[in-house]
Amino acid sequence: MTISMYQASVPVFLRGLTNLATVLDKAAAHAEAKKLDATVLPATRLAPDMFPLARQVMIASDTAKGAAARLAGLEPEKFEDTETTLPELSARVRRTIEVVKQYTAAQIDGSEERTVVLPMRAGPVTFQGLDYLVSFALPNFYFHITTTYDILRQCGVELGKQDYLGPR
Repeated sequence: MTISMYQASVPVFLRGLTNLATVLDKAAAHAEAKKLDATVLPATRLAPDMFPLARQVMIASDTAKGAAARLAGLEPEKFEDTETTLPELSARVRRTIEVVKQYTAAQIDGSEERTVVLPMRAGPVTFQGLDYLVSFALPNFYFHITTTYDILRQCGVELGKQDYLGPR
């Protein structure tokens, strides 16, 4: 059995984003119940040198829509990074889901050897499609989703492993 580039990317991103939206909704309900200012949790960090929760969500969003676009040989859609509350972050994730859903297997399958140039602060990095997906995009996506989950757990939001994994 083989797995296609589409199967290894779009459905994986959609599942992770859907679960992330649910986690953010639970966090918003927690914040409301505890009467927390709407910007407190999005500004929370695990460590002083790490990005806050809001940025973690933005990067997860950007990684998913960017990877799908790059594997399809297209430019990623740009989002403004203006979200400061949990409902705004949840809406961003849902918007990302709609963007990622637009990519088809016909666009992404066969991209294993497609050249992907990723802009980075230190300068562009060039990958082949398969290497980009498995060694950069997916690990980066999961890192930022996991960090979001960890920040919320640290803040007392009642989340469990099943919230992270989502329904089967």
